[in-house]
Amino acid sequence: MDSVVLNTAQKEESITAQPASAACDDKDHFIEKDGVLCAGSHLIVDLFEAERLDDLPYIQKTLIDCVNAAGATLLHIHLHPFEPNGGISGVAVLAESHISIHSWPERQYAALDIFMCGDAQPERCIDVLKEAFAPGRMDVNELLRGRNA
Repeated sequence: MDSVVLNTAQKEESITAQPASAACDDKDHFIEKDGVLCAGSHLIVDLFEAERLDDLPYIQKTLIDCVNAAGATLLHIHLHPFEPNGGISGVAVLAESHISIHSWPERQYAALDIFMCGDAQPERCIDVLKEAFAPGRMDVNELLRGRNA
């Protein structure tokens, strides 16, 4: 079931896209990556000299594009703009975990966390982010969460 709610008084936007369901067949959704059993891959992404960081509909579309590229399941998106600088913070809640963003357009900087378990492929979000925000520099660090738990 798709639904969109826009609260114009607070200028927040929310989307609910899918009912919650299991994202993969494995009972606990742990994965093996590079020979390590873990809860999932957590990408810490910093964008510098980036564009369109104050454009809420564009950021929403970009998060959805990331979800689709990663093969993940969108449950809900919530984005909130901040005044006066136009920064946006928000999260895409996924059956496989989440993608969050915090932007500082006045500094052309954004911080994103991309955490996914199961069969999702979070690394596929990187090209989507490069294309969408055209950063002059992009730093990506990966953490394997819940290693050998």
